[in-house]
Amino acid sequence: MSYHIFFSILIICLSVGLYGAIHSWLASLRVKVKVQHKLGPKADHSYRLIYNLLAILTLLPVLALPAALPDQRVYAIPMPWNLLSLALQGIALLVLLLGVIQTGVWSFLGLRQLFESGKPSVHLVTNGLYQYVRHPLYTAGLVLIWLIPVMTVNTLALDIGLTLYILIGIHYEERKLVREFGPTYEAYRQRTPMLIPKLSQHAPAITE
Repeated sequence: MSYHIFFSILIICLSVGLYGAIHSWLASLRVKVKVQHKLGPKADHSYRLIYNLLAILTLLPVLALPAALPDQRVYAIPMPWNLLSLALQGIALLVLLLGVIQTGVWSFLGLRQLFESGKPSVHLVTNGLYQYVRHPLYTAGLVLIWLIPVMTVNTLALDIGLTLYILIGIHYEERKLVREFGPTYEAYRQRTPMLIPKLSQHAPAITE
């Protein structure tokens, strides 16, 4: 492995780590409470939108790094298997879209909260895709990044970094969900797999 490729891997790993640290810090309840204390009730209505904008703006440079840095090919999926990988990626994109629709597009983006009166309402979604896995968006995201037909060293480093970030992030996200929903989420977590669905016996939706 050349010095330039090693440098590319190092930059990508550091960038993903920095992004993950900032993203997780902003998503924590502790930071959200501090913002609420400083800005008052209006923080409840704008935090989600600002958080999403910051997450997107900081992720774009990380995703651009593999193309900008020195790279080399690891493998390329041959025909016709590359068509299968593309089809599965298409299904993953559809799952991402359906998952966002289920949670509410405007709520997911943070736009609905801007126009709500009083404290923004939150509810636990356990039906549809969420009765098969607790985090269908992450499942679809992992399928999407790992089924790229042409894998390079930079892309592999990015995929490994993003996978570690997702797995670590789930741990903190679930701690936050337990605080928000208590025994309701605990029951849901016991009945429903985290990322890999058990299609033969899925958990029934929990009504609050």
